[in-house]
Amino acid sequence: MKRLFLAFMAMMMMSTGALAQSAQQVLDKCAALVSTPDGATANFTMSSAQYGNASGTISIKGQKFYMHSNVSTMWFDGTTLWTYVAQNEEVNISTPTAQQLQSLNPYHFINLYKQGYTMTMTPSSTAYTVHLTSTDSQKKISEAFVTVSKENYAPKEIKLLQGNKWTTFTVSGLKAERQDDAKFRFKSSDYPDAELIDLR
Repeated sequence: MKRLFLAFMAMMMMSTGALAQSAQQVLDKCAALVSTPDGATANFTMSSAQYGNASGTISIKGQKFYMHSNVSTMWFDGTTLWTYVAQNEEVNISTPTAQQLQSLNPYHFINLYKQGYTMTMTPSSTAYTVHLTSTDSQKKISEAFVTVSKENYAPKEIKLLQGNKWTTFTVSGLKAERQDDAKFRFKSSDYPDAELIDLR
């Protein structure tokens, strides 16, 4: 009986290890797809109890991103963030922290798994859903679900828990596409009537 129990426990441990490894492999492939050197574009929708709802397009290249939605437009060149809100005709200029960027760029969440999170995975017929749980109580995002297509490892949905509020990004139409670096910097000449507010 004892041997049977030990054999069962060994099988459970092997199974858990294989699942965690598979979850990491899935997210590695997803991150590689998103992190193409020349850049990529995609469509997104956001539903958030904290930030409201939005939809639009996003372009990324390394740490840089440009996001245009029905609520605002953001440019991030790797250091400086410009946020244009049409309703107020204002452009806020800031230098965001890594944690603040996690709340802004949907693709920043793809790399969460690399440090400070444990992983489990639930496959379906068309996708893998990886559940991330923080091992650090100081993490701004304590829990996340990343759903990845089985067909091409593209992200389909990213669901994040910050405090006690969930934010969900749905992603579609991801394609590798060369991005000019100028796209990630705000041009004041394109918004001559906007008030610039420097928060740095």
